[in-house]
Amino acid sequence: MFGYFSILSAIPGFFLSSLILMALWSVIAPKIGLDSINYVTAMLINITLWLAVAPLAAAGWKRKR
Repeated sequence: MFGYFSILSAIPGFFLSSLILMALWSVIAPKIGLDSINYVTAMLINITLWLAVAPLAAAGWKRKR
């Protein structure tokens, strides 16, 4: 039951981190010669990063126990 609520609590964090990613990208991108991204692209980048990092975090969590 705890796993279900932890997934639900991650949803607002996903949207907030996508918004932060979009805002920071818009500040940094012109300085290095890249185009800015919209919110949907920030969500795509964010979910890709989450899917890459989640197994690593889960493996680290299991190792500590």
